[in-house]
Amino acid sequence: MVVLSPWRESGTMMPETKVQPVAPVLLIYAPVPVYLFQGDYFVERQAINGLRLWARHFHHVIVMMPVEEKAPPAGWLPASKSMKNMDRVHIEPLPMAYRPDKFLWHFLATRKRIRSLIEQADCLSFAIGGLFGDWGAVAAVEAQRLGRPFAVWTDRVESEVTRSGMHEGSWRKRLRARLTHRLMARLERSLIHMAPLGLFHGKETFEAYKGYSQNPQLVHDIHLRAEDHIPLDVMRNKVRQAREGPLRIVYAGRADAMKGPIDWIAVLERLHVMGVDFRATWMGDGDELLQMRARVSRSGLRDRVFLPGFVSDRVQVLQELRRAHVFMFCHNTPESPRCLIESLCNGTPIVGYDGAFAADLIAQHAGGTLVAQGDIESLAFEVAALATDRARLGRLIGQARSDAVPFTDEKVFEHRSQLIKKYLAPQFEADEVRENASVPYQESQAARVLAWRSA
Repeated sequence: MVVLSPWRESGTMMPETKVQPVAPVLLIYAPVPVYLFQGDYFVERQAINGLRLWARHFHHVIVMMPVEEKAPPAGWLPASKSMKNMDRVHIEPLPMAYRPDKFLWHFLATRKRIRSLIEQADCLSFAIGGLFGDWGAVAAVEAQRLGRPFAVWTDRVESEVTRSGMHEGSWRKRLRARLTHRLMARLERSLIHMAPLGLFHGKETFEAYKGYSQNPQLVHDIHLRAEDHIPLDVMRNKVRQAREGPLRIVYAGRADAMKGPIDWIAVLERLHVMGVDFRATWMGDGDELLQMRARVSRSGLRDRVFLPGFVSDRVQVLQELRRAHVFMFCHNTPESPRCLIESLCNGTPIVGYDGAFAADLIAQHAGGTLVAQGDIESLAFEVAALATDRARLGRLIGQARSDAVPFTDEKVFEHRSQLIKKYLAPQFEADEVRENASVPYQESQAARVLAWRSA
């Protein structure tokens, strides 16, 4: 029996002569936005890498992503060039509809489209988190109605992140957080309970949601290759260089309240009072960046603390992480930030507020040190102690590298793919094969653009 690829709407089928054993077709929802600009999609760099890795484990990958018609920000690449060899990956644009009126306007047509895509796929996995405009939640409900098993994926407790905004930002933002965070929490728990498989990135998210899931699985999401990890000889040289000079402190992430940027600056102010010689860099833009810069100026730390904003050059970010002696963080919401893993991969110990995710990362080799959340004084003391005890700092650098060994993009995507196949893939007969059919990426993209613009 020959089982054909289920595409009928994407353009001309182009079967190859070679046939392969049946492999599932995967449908995912990823909330990372794509931008339609000058006739091409622009896709975030790490999302491209993720789609490449998904395609290694599935016959076809359909990815639903919200799309917006405007110039892309830094870090987004034209799909026609960066994805030209990924002809088994198909982007399905969905409306960007995070406002209630836009969500209601697009709801019926988009739900119908999602339902059609669900019927074409073998395996389903949807990122969830939010309320209005959360097409992953819509997809999960549609899959439930069709009697199809599916996975939900999340990397933070979105309702808690929203709740933390009740006391930050403009009055509109505070009011929105107050009105929506409880509804978001109920929706999250309902969707997770419905799903036969829960994929939770990091221990923090896993602990928050495991009690609501039928089958909770701890997974990770990282976009560093094995060759991106700090080599042993480079790590040894880093340890030697760390014996003297200013303590180099780094952070990479958005300057938003949930990341604790004001606490971060407060720790640096305390270190300055204690007489610690340091140089600190926060790479990332966000709502709190102007306040951070103003506070640095008032504290007289402009020659020690550097706030360049968003750094688009990924290589530069990784170089800064590798050059640093300490990755200091003050996260104050339940999330599993990938920056902690990236720091460990570069042999930089993580030093910051305690949490299930951070504690789990360094549980085996102790590649960092943690203090109680919100304890600025203790965090300053721990960092100052490392500045004084360079031998201990050197040991932490080596231990951080050891804690990072399990984390490569290929390993973590293979792990998630195998879980999806194990729990969600249909059981085909052993003698069934699927023709290795594919749609040229550029043809498929043009069809998607026309279909979405006419919707």
